[in-house]
Amino acid sequence: MPPALTPDSPPSLEARVAAARDACERLRAAIGAVIVGQNEVVDEVLWGLVAGGHVLLEGNPGLGKTLLVRTLASCLDLGFSRIQFTPDLMPSDVTGTNMLALGPGGTSTGRFELHRGPIFGQVVLADEINRATPKTQSALLEAMQEHAVTIGGVRHALDEPFFVLATENPIEMEGTYPLPEAQLDRFLLKVLVPSPGEDDLTQILARTTGQPALAPPRVLARADVIELRALCREVAVAEPVLRYAARLVGASAPESPLASPLVRRALRLGAGVRGAQALVLGGKAVALLAGRTHVSFADLARTARPVLRHRLLRSFEGEADGITPDRVIDELIASVPARPDAVERVVQGN
Repeated sequence: MPPALTPDSPPSLEARVAAARDACERLRAAIGAVIVGQNEVVDEVLWGLVAGGHVLLEGNPGLGKTLLVRTLASCLDLGFSRIQFTPDLMPSDVTGTNMLALGPGGTSTGRFELHRGPIFGQVVLADEINRATPKTQSALLEAMQEHAVTIGGVRHALDEPFFVLATENPIEMEGTYPLPEAQLDRFLLKVLVPSPGEDDLTQILARTTGQPALAPPRVLARADVIELRALCREVAVAEPVLRYAARLVGASAPESPLASPLVRRALRLGAGVRGAQALVLGGKAVALLAGRTHVSFADLARTARPVLRHRLLRSFEGEADGITPDRVIDELIASVPARPDAVERVVQGN
């Protein structure tokens, strides 16, 4: 187990960021010893971990979504729990419930005690979340937003750090329910898991049809994860970068004067304030994992897809024409300047 990232004497911000980058590299290497390929997917999951947000993984069955989450949990010295979502799952199966306590001989004590559900973990795998009904899906809302659950009128705080990783199959598949917009907005990132290419699939077959692999080592302790999340908040963001985030998100609204013709045709609702906050936090995570103490315009552009794709609601015309959220986001990045025209002219010396 590596030492905690916080030493006895406070180091400089640059030294702490360098230590964080090295720790995340070790974590990435440990995951890579189990997960073949999917480097971008792993990076995006790590962005969610260090930014303190939750991650939604979408992909066809059998692509290793659950394995990725279990591998990450094995590399962290945190409590792990799994919820297998099914159509008959009830909200109390997620949060827990108060049950009558029994004394010796099975006699009633007349008092109730809390039986905690699987949400009382630190790394929580919500597997195939869109196979449960919206009522059960909504049981996660309070936990994801407030890191607490209310059972029988009593509020119970969850242990920190609290990190939900949900997997879902594409909503076009039989037996799935679309997640409510309010719950989708609680996920910092939505990560699409692609199918492996021939080389990666060959390596997967070689690994999974032989002797079972050893479990990955513990890389980060609880204190390390908490320090990473605190450090991510300290990464600097200059006002021009904040304004770029605001322009990107603002241009996603069809009624905005900055909206492109594609946005006006394809969307009925753009990203909101929480989307802009997630964009900046995602940029901070990218910078931290790269060992930098400040966020660049490119960091925001890199995180735009996983941050915004689940926050853009397509119009009927957009769905009928098959315009994907990612295509709209690419249009936003291409059409929204990093700097306003007046500033750009000054920078160019014109």
